[in-house]
Amino acid sequence: MSSQSEHAAASAAAEARTALRLTRSITATWWYVASAILLFELIVVFLSVSTLVERGSSSLVPGALGVGGLLWLGATWLPLADYRHRTDTTPLVIWRRHLAPLLIAAAYGLAAGIVAGIWVIGVLPMIQVLLLLSWPPGVRLRLVLAGTALLVALAVIDVRLALVESSTVWFQLIFYSTVLPVVTVSSLWWWDVLVTLDRARTSEAKLAATQERLRLATDVHDLQGHHLQVIALQLELAERLMPQDPAAGMDQLRAARASVDDARQGTRDLATRFRSVPLGDELANAIDLLRAAGTKAEVTVDPDVSLAPASALGPVIRETTTNVLRHGAGRWARLSLTRSDGSWRYEISNDVANDAADVVPDGTGGGAGLEGLARRAGEAGGELEVRRAAETFTVVVTVPATGEDAG
Repeated sequence: MSSQSEHAAASAAAEARTALRLTRSITATWWYVASAILLFELIVVFLSVSTLVERGSSSLVPGALGVGGLLWLGATWLPLADYRHRTDTTPLVIWRRHLAPLLIAAAYGLAAGIVAGIWVIGVLPMIQVLLLLSWPPGVRLRLVLAGTALLVALAVIDVRLALVESSTVWFQLIFYSTVLPVVTVSSLWWWDVLVTLDRARTSEAKLAATQERLRLATDVHDLQGHHLQVIALQLELAERLMPQDPAAGMDQLRAARASVDDARQGTRDLATRFRSVPLGDELANAIDLLRAAGTKAEVTVDPDVSLAPASALGPVIRETTTNVLRHGAGRWARLSLTRSDGSWRYEISNDVANDAADVVPDGTGGGAGLEGLARRAGEAGGELEVRRAAETFTVVVTVPATGEDAG
């Protein structure tokens, strides 16, 4: 049971980290949504204080009400921030985080309702905090309808009880208090739509990569399966012929060797076809993949990128992009491919995740990925450089231009 609970907790944590990374690309929209909700709450607090000031209350009472309102704003920020990172497995209430906001909302609503003599203000803070919790689909809609109906009913009572002393500010307070739940839920709905679209875009990018790998696996299976079957039959036939007709057996062995050469050449042709993507397209695909994962990616490309050795740098671009997606923190990445002094220089930098394993700059501690990059660079006559700073990881691959390109 303990291992199962630990596994469930680890899965929930991984899902939360994935949700966080997916929503980084729409951070500006999130701040717009959160600011709009907090602004409406601030307007309600301001109008509550203004109502007391109009009634001629002593400065101490409106001041205390204003301080309590700011505490309420701070309390609503915690469930609002949690809503940004929520997933399908997020519980409705995280008591160690949400208990304080609920208590502050209840206390502020009770105090404000008694001091101001307005029923709507007494109920609104608690309704607002409840709306920010992680309700299942459809429940929040029913909750906001019930809450708005309750506020409207209380507003009617407040209007009748305070008809003589009502003012413009008082009516504005009633109005903003009544529509605040609807504004809040509408903003959260808009955020949910954007998150869904962002995840769909990322899933589409992953699906495209999966389909490409499936196509490659199918091509390799068809090519190698055919040749290996032929070779197996030729060797079996040679084994049978050798005792009675050595010459015919040798012919079959030579045919099997020719089949091996055909298989090797077919594999080379298949690899060449996949490596023949222009480097400009490789970089564009890398940028699209990083941005689809929520990373702010930038690229600098030399105008003569078509002359760069694609067979050497293409796999490097793909491997380093994969490393950024696996081990980077997912906030930013910068790629560049430039040419100078008869060589091509590819550089990729990204931010480092807090829990990323240390990488030895010489490439020996970075696993098979860095070793493979070093081997590819060496085969092309170039070199690999790895730099690890406090918050930045950089890989630089320099390869000489071919004789034709150098000219």
